[in-house]
Amino acid sequence: MTLGMIGGFELIRSLGAGGMGEVFFAVSPTAERVALKVIKQELIEASTVRERFAAEVESLKLVFGSRVARLEDADPFADPAWLAVEYVPGLTLRQYVDAHGGLPLPLAAMTGAMLADGLSKVHQAGLLHRDLKPQNLILGPDGPTLIDFGLAVLIERDDYLTEPGALVGTPAYMSPEQVRSERELTPAADIYGLAATLVFALTGHTLYPTSNSWNLLLRIAEPTDLPNLSGVPTELVPLLGAMLAHDPEARPGLDDVRARLLAVATASSSKSVADLRLELAGLTYDADTELLVPPDLQDPQQDPEGTNVLEHDSGAAPEVTPTKVDPQRLADPHPDVTWLVDKIRRQYARRSTL
Repeated sequence: MTLGMIGGFELIRSLGAGGMGEVFFAVSPTAERVALKVIKQELIEASTVRERFAAEVESLKLVFGSRVARLEDADPFADPAWLAVEYVPGLTLRQYVDAHGGLPLPLAAMTGAMLADGLSKVHQAGLLHRDLKPQNLILGPDGPTLIDFGLAVLIERDDYLTEPGALVGTPAYMSPEQVRSERELTPAADIYGLAATLVFALTGHTLYPTSNSWNLLLRIAEPTDLPNLSGVPTELVPLLGAMLAHDPEARPGLDDVRARLLAVATASSSKSVADLRLELAGLTYDADTELLVPPDLQDPQQDPEGTNVLEHDSGAAPEVTPTKVDPQRLADPHPDVTWLVDKIRRQYARRSTL
């Protein structure tokens, strides 16, 4: 039983909802797994917003890299508007810290360095994330992955108010210039969000108390009200403090941030970057979160071009027999392919010209 179809994708289950809309685990006709986000109707009613969404989708196509969830497809002018990105299994950083506590210093620094790589790819495409927070980071099988980059730009600051006192976004991780509703944001806004996210990854708390949203926004906008870095290891206080500078121009760039984070990660652990990556993934990835294609959605039909050619030594025309597809192979994320290796070896042994 599925939840319906959108854009040719079969909706399997809801993954959650946020300020921009609801996210579903969905499957393409070729069993590609995606996270499909349906944009809230009230956020995209105006034609100008749809046009901004369409322009943003074109930019999202340029974002690449192992630290960002790639765009699969989108339709800004559909009703409802939607986009689908690569499905990444794993807990969000927020879920992990809530369940297990903060990350050790070397692994938090390694996480930040890898996220700096992801942000650089987003910025190279001419985008800003604008909503970097623990909920938008998936701790996948190969480390952290950024999701929802570029979406917050869809709605201008004046349109954030859906009702008095309501904001689309997460104030706890907004930079001062975002709180001030500045139109021309720079990559420094994402530097601030990365620092706020790393403070949470290390300590489990935000920069300011979040009990009252409007009081929180006033505190973020006040230059003399410094963020709370209690619990942050001394090795990272100078860097995170610089990344959280009230003046965007005073914040370090991503290359500097990545280099300093890697220096802290390796010095505090006496391990290589490669070893730290493996340790981070091994500690934070929860394989139980992975969702597979339901068996009843697997296509049992024979591929008309899926054939096996049986080799003959006589030189006669080869015999062609249909390929039989084992449904269990489609469901198994680690199928046994030793049969294929053995077959290729036999073919090479018979035909040295291959």
